[in-house]
This record gives sequence, structure tokens and C-alpha cells, in this order.
Amino acid sequence: MENVRHQLNETDSRIAAAMLAAPRASWRTVGRVLDISERTVVRRAAPLFGDGTLRATAVRNPVHFPDLIPLALRIRCKPNRISAIAATLARRPDTIWVDVLGGGDEICTILFLDGPDARNNLLLRDLPATPAVQSWTSHVLLRVFPAAFDWSGGLLTDAELTGLRPDMTAAPARPALHPVDQQLINALIEDGRASYTDLAHRAETTALTARRRLEALVSGQVLRLATEVDLARLGIRTEALLWITAAPGGVEETGQQLSRHPQVRFASAVTGPANLLVAVAAADLNALYHFMSDTIGALEHITTLEASPILTGVKRTGLVRPGSL
Repeated sequence: MENVRHQLNETDSRIAAAMLAAPRASWRTVGRVLDISERTVVRRAAPLFGDGTLRATAVRNPVHFPDLIPLALRIRCKPNRISAIAATLARRPDTIWVDVLGGGDEICTILFLDGPDARNNLLLRDLPATPAVQSWTSHVLLRVFPAAFDWSGGLLTDAELTGLRPDMTAAPARPALHPVDQQLINALIEDGRASYTDLAHRAETTALTARRRLEALVSGQVLRLATEVDLARLGIRTEALLWITAAPGGVEETGQQLSRHPQVRFASAVTGPANLLVAVAAADLNALYHFMSDTIGALEHITTLEASPILTGVKRTGLVRPGSL
């Protein structure tokens, strides 16, 4: 299980929030938006990236990769083996999230599986052959609502968020993938803040082409740039997964509404008994309660709600948490 480290101070937390909202924003832009000097941003941010407090990466959008099967698994395990099972899942290159839930006997993981054979091997061979696994349910991610990707922990004002982000008012074009794109994507997964020169070297192209292709991939929502951070260091102590059932005609509206809420990190329509999976990050249990009571309670299409507290995050955005294995 992960060790909770000391909370960041206010300036470091705001810089981290800027990186969450705009993972490739320049130090100059961050300084201008947060009203601090560029030198201060560099002096504070460089150690955060250097010691792994902040890590920049990228996540593919399965919509643009037809061979990928996005799957959420809820796995019940023997409690004395849950750490080992979570660690095994986290080491898999196709897992995006691995969280230990509830009473310490359940794991939720999201995988991007490379086609039907990989899915069937996992569900029909690997899981049944693992004695510590008691049961599981699988849920296909039908639609991920992108508004939640702009999450910043509620530490920045709307004006600051607008200053950090490019103008995304136009509907994203669906770009055709170029031969160079896969190399760029692989490089960005390893380091989401790699320079255009480094990206060009990895993809065997020019820095100008690397920049243009990256901008097309991001604006077309082929790729999501992401910054990983232990939320406890930002003063966010409570996380939960919500399994929500909405009336069929209200799934899209409800998913969109929830994805825009500042406490929602992730929202997706899924298969299974519930039809929405929502990840919530709140300051404390009281804030989580009010989110469920006030925000969820006010949405007309919702019929049922199941909340699963997250005990520990082992892997997020494809990156294993330091000290979690």
C-alpha cells in the first residue's frame, strides 16, 4: 500500500493544479496565469517532476483505436492476497487504473486490452486460474465523457483555467492517423512533457512536424495528456468510485453533467447493472457526502447509486504509484 507523503504548500499545489489542467503548459504561461514569476515556477516545478511527485504522461482514446477494448473490472479477492493481486495487475502494460476499494477485498481496474484474444485470455484463462481471485464482473467503457479530463482539483479559478487551456470551443475534428503518430504517442506516454526536439528524434521526423501532429492528436481527442500526482499531497483525502444507474434516455445528459463537476475526475458510460462509472475526489468524507446528497440527488434521471471508497490508488493514468508495490 502507498505511503501518504507531506502535503504541498499553497504555491506548489497551485503549480501542480496547473499541470493537471494543462500538462504541457509552458513555465511562462503557468507563471503568467498564477501571477508568479517564471523563475519561481521553474524553481518549484522542476523538483516536483524530478522526485516523481508530478509525472507527465498521455493516455490513448480507445474511440480512435478500434482494436482496443476498454474494460473496467471489479475483482473480489482473498483479503490477505489483495496487495499481491493489485501489484500484479499494476505491472501489466495494458492497465490504466488499479485501485483497492471498500473493505480491502475488492479491486477496480481499467484496462485497454489489445483485441478480443487479449480480453478472452484475461477473462477466461488468467482470472479463473488465480486462486486468490474469488469473483469478478466486467464492464465495457462505452463512452468516456471528456469534460472530466480538465480536472484541476478545484484549486484554480475559472479565469485561471481559461488562461491555461487552448480555445476548445469548436467541435474537435477527427484527424486521420499518420505513420509518425504511433511513435509520438509512445514517446508521450513515457514523458508527456518531452520537448518537440526529443519527440522528433523518437519519431524520426522534424520538430515542426512533431508539434503539428501532437496538436492535431490532442485537439482531435485521439490522445489525452495527463499529469499524475498523489492527491493527498493536494489536500484531497477522500476518493470514491460511484456506480450509477440512470434512466436509458438520460445517460448522456447525466454523464455530461457529472463530468463537468469540479470534484469528478473521470466519468464513463458502461455496460452492466449500473450504466455510469464516476470517479470522485473530495477534500474529506463530508464533502463526498454533500456531493452524493446535493449533486447526485439533484439529477432527475438517476435511480440508484453505489459508492465504493478508494482505499489506495496503485496505478493511475498508466503509471504505477511510487511505493505502492
